[in-house]
Amino acid sequence: MKHLDGTQLARLEELLRAQGSALREEIRKELLESDEEHHKDLAGLVEDSADEAVANMLVDLGIAVIDRHVNELREVDAALARLARGTYGICSECAREIDYERLAAYPAATRCVRCQERREKAYAHEGTPTL
Repeated sequence: MKHLDGTQLARLEELLRAQGSALREEIRKELLESDEEHHKDLAGLVEDSADEAVANMLVDLGIAVIDRHVNELREVDAALARLARGTYGICSECAREIDYERLAAYPAATRCVRCQERREKAYAHEGTPTL
């Protein structure tokens, strides 16, 4: 972490902690809303199969949003752990330093710009459905 000075590290830690707090709050809010929607379904507000399909889709969408937030929170927590170990800001692919500008834009980054671009090109079509 020699490439990052104390002020930069403090700012990045502050960003990570703020992002973690925001994600925790968002997860809590989504879970409460999801619980309320589930209660409405149990109370019999779904009147026909089309309404039920929409309700199921909304529940699935809510779960996907929560899942995305949980994954982001894991990335933030991992970045804070790297910060504590003194390995924060080092690319997981090439072991080079990650530029401060990249870390300021995405504090949980594990790859430098070059390695991230290479990964995105290599896996650009991963998960894309085919017929």
